[in-house]
Amino acid sequence: MTTDNWIVEIVVYAVIFLYGIVIGSFLNVCILRIPLKESIAKQRSHCMNCGYQLAWYDLVPLFSYIFLGGKCRKCKSHISLQYPLVEAINGVLYVLIFLVNGWSIDSVIYCLLTSALIVLSVIDFRTYEIPFGINLFILALGLIHFVFHLGDWVTYGIGLVAVSGFLWILYQLSRGAAIGGGDVKLMGAAGLLLGWKLAIVAFILGCIIGSVIHLVRMKVSGAEHRLAMGPYLSAGIFIAALWGNQFLSWYLGSFMSPAG
Repeated sequence: MTTDNWIVEIVVYAVIFLYGIVIGSFLNVCILRIPLKESIAKQRSHCMNCGYQLAWYDLVPLFSYIFLGGKCRKCKSHISLQYPLVEAINGVLYVLIFLVNGWSIDSVIYCLLTSALIVLSVIDFRTYEIPFGINLFILALGLIHFVFHLGDWVTYGIGLVAVSGFLWILYQLSRGAAIGGGDVKLMGAAGLLLGWKLAIVAFILGCIIGSVIHLVRMKVSGAEHRLAMGPYLSAGIFIAALWGNQFLSWYLGSFMSPAG
């Protein structure tokens, strides 16, 4: 690759990152307002301590936080580290998606999926509740993805119920004690987008990640036994979307091939 091509590629990925942190700034609004049932469009952003309405130069993703030293311009109260972290994570993951998955409509859909999973994860971690609107958004992404992959409609159609059907039965039998209704809907929406094979991979990964991390949290920080599955299922969904097919190829090649 020539030097000029490298420069162009760096610029393109820099633009993707900038686009990602801008979307990340909006995600913070969603994370704050959705649990409070507040409008995410009509109300202007303001300091949660003094009510100071933020000007446009207070809202530049990442850079405003750094420039202000993580404090409100007016009352100097500390601004949560969540804001720059969500912005940065969203930007980095957008770049990662295009690096791994290439330039395709799937990459755009996966970026939007990732943003929804970030919002869902933070809200569920705090409230133990997955907003229905976020699951509905992921379902819409699944339908769009389905339209672009009609030739493989059986895989994605089965994906809608492959994991969520099992979880729904578990939900009914346990009366919601074993799994949350939001988790059932999440795996249904994600299953339509991923297909049944990757939906199963995502669920298994989510359970493993959740078990390990939550056991560590209980040991280290004294976290209660109850856990929010949304963040861990989201991690499984993200990993399965980008690397699930490679994992399946490796698994089938390693364990399903005849000896000889």
